[in-house]
Amino acid sequence: MAIAIYDLCAPKRALNLSLNVDLVAQARELTPNLSAQVEALLAAFVAEKKGVLEQNRRELQRAAEGWNTFVQEHGSFADEFSTL
Repeated sequence: MAIAIYDLCAPKRALNLSLNVDLVAQARELTPNLSAQVEALLAAFVAEKKGVLEQNRRELQRAAEGWNTFVQEHGSFADEFSTL
C-alpha cells in the first residue's frame, strides 16, 4: 500500500480553476468522480516533483561534500591569490 504524501483527513473545499470545458466534459464521461481523479493526479504530480527536488538536494549535498573534501586536502584556489 502506498503511503499518502498529504493529509487524507484534511477538509475539502471548492476551488476555482480555469479548465478547458471540452476537456472537462470528456473527463466526466470517463470517470464517475472527477474530483477524486484530479486529486489522485495532483498527488502523483506533487510526489514526483518532491522526489526530483529531493534528488537534486542530495546531488548538491554530495557536490558540496566533495568540494569541502578537496579544499581540506588541497586548500582553496583562492588561497593562491589572497592578500589577506
